[in-house]
Amino acid sequence: MQLNGLIYSFPSYVKHFLIAFVVILSIGYYTGLLFVSTTTNNSPHGIEENYLGNEDDEDAEVMKFIKGDREMLTTLHTHILSIGFIFFLQGLILIFTDLPKKLKSFLLIEPFVSIIATFGGIFLLWKGIPGMQYLIMISGMLMTLCFTISTIIILKQLLVRK
Repeated sequence: MQLNGLIYSFPSYVKHFLIAFVVILSIGYYTGLLFVSTTTNNSPHGIEENYLGNEDDEDAEVMKFIKGDREMLTTLHTHILSIGFIFFLQGLILIFTDLPKKLKSFLLIEPFVSIIATFGGIFLLWKGIPGMQYLIMISGMLMTLCFTISTIIILKQLLVRK
C-alpha cells in the first residue's frame, strides 16, 4: 500500500480538519514550552532548581522546593502519556506526507526516543544523578525541532495542491 504523498489526495474537508487539529496541537505544544521557559528560565541551573529546589540559595527570588514522590510521579506519568499521544497523532498525519523514507522514519521515531531521554533524565536528576539537566535540554530541543519540522511539512502539504 502506497501511503507516501497520499495527503495531497485527501478531500478538502479532511484537509481542513487536519489543519485545524495541527494548529490547535501546536498552540498547546508551544504553550507548554512557554510554561517550561517560565519555570526553568531555559537554563541547566533552572531545570535543576525546578526539580531539586533552591532552599539553600539565599539569593533566590522565588523559593522552590524539591518535588515530592507523588508530584514527581504524576508529572512524569502525565507528560509521558500526553506527549506520547501528541507525537502519535502527529505521526499518523505525517505518515501520509510526501517525504523521503529516511527523513520520515526519523521524524516518526525520534520524538519517542526524546520523550524517554527527557523524562528519564528528569527522573534521574530528581534521584540525584548529576548532569542530567544537559540531557534534558538536548533531548527537549530535539523533540521540539522534530515537532516543528513535522508541523511545517504537514501544514505545507495540506495547503498546497500537487
